[in-house]
Amino acid sequence: MSDTENKEILTSDQKALTINLDDAKYGTFAEIGAGQETARIFFQAGGAAGTIAKTMSAYDMTFSDKIYGKSGRYVSRERVTTMLEHEYDLLDERLHEESKSKIFFAFANTVKAKSYRGPNDAHGWLGIRFQLNPQSPPNEIIIHARMWDSENVQQQHALGILGTNLIHGAFYKSNDPGTLIRSLIDNIGSDRVEVDLIHFSGPDFEDVDNRIMNLKLVRHGLTNAVLFCPNGQVEHASEVLYKKAILVERGSFRPVSKVNIDMLRCARTQFLQEPGLQGKDVMVLAEITMNNLLRTGELDHRDFLDRIDTLAATGNYVLISNYFEFYRLSSYFRRYTKEMIGVAMGITNLLEVFNAKYYAHLEGGILENFGRLFLNAVKLYIYPIKQKAYLNYLKPSKEEESTAASTIAPPTDDIPIISCKNLQVDDSLKHLYQHLLENGLIEHINGIDESLLEIFSKNALECIANGDPCWEEMVPASAVEKIKKDGLFGYNSPPPKKL
Repeated sequence: MSDTENKEILTSDQKALTINLDDAKYGTFAEIGAGQETARIFFQAGGAAGTIAKTMSAYDMTFSDKIYGKSGRYVSRERVTTMLEHEYDLLDERLHEESKSKIFFAFANTVKAKSYRGPNDAHGWLGIRFQLNPQSPPNEIIIHARMWDSENVQQQHALGILGTNLIHGAFYKSNDPGTLIRSLIDNIGSDRVEVDLIHFSGPDFEDVDNRIMNLKLVRHGLTNAVLFCPNGQVEHASEVLYKKAILVERGSFRPVSKVNIDMLRCARTQFLQEPGLQGKDVMVLAEITMNNLLRTGELDHRDFLDRIDTLAATGNYVLISNYFEFYRLSSYFRRYTKEMIGVAMGITNLLEVFNAKYYAHLEGGILENFGRLFLNAVKLYIYPIKQKAYLNYLKPSKEEESTAASTIAPPTDDIPIISCKNLQVDDSLKHLYQHLLENGLIEHINGIDESLLEIFSKNALECIANGDPCWEEMVPASAVEKIKKDGLFGYNSPPPKKL
């Protein structure tokens, strides 16, 4: 499906009026937690009498339970789904005779807006169940959003616009979900509202892959991170990370290699030995940055799905993020947990962390970066590298020669394996590095399988492309099976012709 830009952005009132003037569209609005802001826009746009069957705000939890049943969490995906089911079924039941000429819909949201004295943890679930034609089975779109305005009334205003955008998009952009996604922040912008999960379902969305749709949320700046479960489903981070300690490994995973799995396995063993983690739940994640996915300049959806599928085959959750700097990644995790955060990485990634050019935008430069990164119980676990691979990394490409990192120093001795213990950094950062190392903020990963240090994902990928079975020794068995079964990363495709 295309992502064709719609150059004309209608106002919220224009969107609502377009729907109100369509005699066929008829539905219910049920809004909990921040007033009836979406319904208000439809009323003030005019012509709502022929569109709105009912509006309601079951604000009191006791009364809400009488309508929708009890719920463990009132601001949850489960709650908004229950609301949509109840309201749509009620509409269909009571107006069944009119169903031959009407296109029914039910819109619902359950929201926590900023309280008078509380912190600004404003977020909510919104959804619409709707037909595209009379008597057709319904579709459904559910989103999760965070409101960033500092005042309650502003958050309510933004929520009303977001709801209107969702309803309008459902009816007029369902044939192009990519455009629908971008239209969600029309007239509000990503600085006021973040949409960090979307789910399409129903007969008109049978060909829609929700993993790609959520990737588009990151690609188009509606959010900075989305989370994928081993079962292939997209899950909201709050459902998976809430109050858990987190261990994350950043990589390209193209494909996932035995080194990646060994790094996570050994780092996890070490992480669990931390005194503050006794009896705590730990979540282990693989993370891929959007920058890595866009390495060729274009987003290759097939390549993205291949990475997700092979990581899922090894039982891993996957986070796709726009957080190139690790301090931003740790700040993201702090939304959901106060527990310890561990970051597993190789030597080359550690050298990137110590590259001052990435922190020129910070007033305090690289020192501010480390102050933010290690602010609250964060530790780096470092996987070693063979010296030959390390020296190859130090050789800049022609494109990189003008911006080669000045923080990297070649080894002074013939050391077969480079670890964080013997790594040499630039003299200007040597004391800082030693401070972090001696205080246990940077730690060597113990117990690794040194026989795996010759394995690199790019070599495995080349072998797959050339039809060379040697890649099977570089990739975990479960991922090998998945690659062969589904033809991932071009497996079994004709090898490239030699010139």
